[in-house]
Amino acid sequence: MNFKAQPKQVWITAFAAVIAFMGIGLVDPILLSIAEGLHATPAQVTLLFSSYLGVQVVAMLFTGAATARFGAKRTLVGGLALIVVATLLCSAAGSIGQLVGLRAVWGLGNAFFIATALSVIVGAASGGQKAAILLYEAALGLGLSVGPLLGALLGSFSWRGPFLGTAILMAAALILCATFLAKDSHLERPRISLLDPLKALRNPVLLRTSIGAALYTAAFFTVLAWSPFVLRWGAVEIGLIFFGWGVCVAVSSVLLAPRLADRVGEKSAIIGSVLAFAVLMLLMAVPSKPLLVVAVIVSGLVSGLLNTLFTGAAMSVSDAPRPVASAGYNFLRWLGGALAATFVSHLAQPFVVAAVLCVVAAVLLTFNRTDTRDVPSEAVLAGEQLVG
Repeated sequence: MNFKAQPKQVWITAFAAVIAFMGIGLVDPILLSIAEGLHATPAQVTLLFSSYLGVQVVAMLFTGAATARFGAKRTLVGGLALIVVATLLCSAAGSIGQLVGLRAVWGLGNAFFIATALSVIVGAASGGQKAAILLYEAALGLGLSVGPLLGALLGSFSWRGPFLGTAILMAAALILCATFLAKDSHLERPRISLLDPLKALRNPVLLRTSIGAALYTAAFFTVLAWSPFVLRWGAVEIGLIFFGWGVCVAVSSVLLAPRLADRVGEKSAIIGSVLAFAVLMLLMAVPSKPLLVVAVIVSGLVSGLLNTLFTGAAMSVSDAPRPVASAGYNFLRWLGGALAATFVSHLAQPFVVAAVLCVVAAVLLTFNRTDTRDVPSEAVLAGEQLVG
């Protein structure tokens, strides 16, 4: 992929996506600090993930309709504004309840941003849909790697620091997007109802792909939400571990995923990778902290593969416009993460359960056809009308 050839609005959207994705892993290094500072239990602290993801999941159903009504730029900028307000208030929260509620607002803003950003990048990037997805997943990987590192560095002073730092960075992204993204087109946009993302899931291949992604994402967030409580180390140590993990995600998603798909086929690559993730989950269940650290970092390589492969598959199998297919896919994908973050602290063996979910995903995906196709031209045109 020729990154240098991308237009300005693709780079600006990708930069904002990096900052937005930082929010996923930002709290990892400071989970124990938050628990101590706000006198919260592990079950209460993991609600920081589930409230964030739970609201994001529901809001995903509204993103297509919002983009159709208000335009991509307004929807994207509105989502960023919500994130700025939420992260700023998170830095001043006085109780775990307030923090959980503000993370929900953060998730609302993230929903409108994430789904819209993907359609904007796919619509504007040069090099076609595959190149755009690689750029989007590169932003995801970079955000996942920088988030824990920022959380560790600022969290070593106070658990409030990472939230304040994110608010400042998101404000910069908001200003850039508001200033430089192309204005929304005044052309008539296709009508999209709130149920269209769910209707898009009537496509059996998209449905199976989305459910498989949800099961994998549940395992993914088991690693994020539970590993710090098993290790019980300081913010810097946890941050460095997840920084290494995030770097692996970024490198694998951009460099390894396309090569693996070309070599063995997209379907085989996804099934093999999700089974490899299951094996890593079982290794994490072994009561050994050194083994857990190695498994967490290595899991970043597999996560990078799966993030790119799942997104590419989901965006290639539906006749629905890109924003609609993206919203339906992301609805189920992040639902898996929300449920995992909610129940992980109540399970006796979270990593074993995560391994089982990955195996179920692999079995489900065997029913998909082996070939994928580009989005039909009429769907592409409809999607590009939405992104202005």
